[in-house]
Amino acid sequence: MDFEKIGKFIAKCRKEKNLTQSELAEQLGVSDKTISNWENARCMPDLSLFKPLCEILGISINELLSGERIKKEEYQEKLEENILRTIDYTNQKVAEKNQKISMLWIVFGVLLVLASMTIFPSESSWGFWYSIFGVCISLIGVVRLAKKLSIGKRILVGISYFIVCIGLLFIIDYMSVLRIHQAPRFSLLKETRNNVIEYKTPFYQVYRINYNTPNEYYIIDQKKQYTIDTVPNVPFNRTKTGIDNLIQYQNPYMGNNSNTGNLIHQLPLAEYGLVFEMNPEKLELSIYYHMTDWYGNENQYLERSLVYNSIAIFSLIDNVQTIQYHFSGKDYQTTRKQVKENYPNFQDIKQKEVNPKKFNQYLENKMWDDEFIQNIFQKIIQ
Repeated sequence: MDFEKIGKFIAKCRKEKNLTQSELAEQLGVSDKTISNWENARCMPDLSLFKPLCEILGISINELLSGERIKKEEYQEKLEENILRTIDYTNQKVAEKNQKISMLWIVFGVLLVLASMTIFPSESSWGFWYSIFGVCISLIGVVRLAKKLSIGKRILVGISYFIVCIGLLFIIDYMSVLRIHQAPRFSLLKETRNNVIEYKTPFYQVYRINYNTPNEYYIIDQKKQYTIDTVPNVPFNRTKTGIDNLIQYQNPYMGNNSNTGNLIHQLPLAEYGLVFEMNPEKLELSIYYHMTDWYGNENQYLERSLVYNSIAIFSLIDNVQTIQYHFSGKDYQTTRKQVKENYPNFQDIKQKEVNPKKFNQYLENKMWDDEFIQNIFQKIIQ
């Protein structure tokens, strides 16, 4: 259809009837802007308005679609042409409407996925199911858009779209676990034991340790080498206190104030705040914690922390000989000599440099051993 020709014809016939755009619009029950859009070839009148528009303008529908007056001898020929054009135009409008509806399905589905990942906490199964539901909703829109394809190709498009969307959700979920340290949304199984939650996904496992405590940390097990019983489990925030982080502060001398301070602030008890002093002559390190010695000492947290801190500092800073721990309630002290003589396998942990594997084996893995902590605390801490 020649929209421009039809628009000019409508304008011409309107003027012949001495009608303004407002008057014509009022008779048809549309706005002035609608009439202007017709006459400026921005769009065609709706099919339901063809008959009343032609009656007002004194023309036939055949002439309206032709955009001109038709001679009697050409009427039949023009009629056939306009029928074909009308069918094409109708099919085009239906296709456009179908496309809009399909896009609404897709947009609604995507918004549902985004909402489910925003509203529900990562450990909630509702977020998982609403995300899948959102993908299915958007899939309806994709299949509708592929309506012209054969059934086989439409099925292939639908399956491919679903697989790609689920894959993207798994990737986004994995990046959130890796960067934000949150529970995976798309875990198939969840098991809780003591202070550990295990989340099993098709591609990796996540362990959430000390959950809902200030010392909560995550371990992402891509190789699936751990179980809920064998995963590294300490009462501290292992992301900070683990040897993989601490080893960067290894130094022969405690005289490096910045390095020593950074190390101390990564160790347990630093979460309560502290200041420290160094005595280079006596090779003595004094740490003043902003807490009493009994505060937060559930499950012997203080004893475990002081044992861990002492071995870590003596292992990582070579020339420290004495460490003093000061609390508002009580003071504690330990020396390198006491540790060497009384701590099992200290020489394996600290060779020329710290051995991370031995550090974990002989220190980290002992942190939940109550009998070991009680015994070693009495031997190395005064």
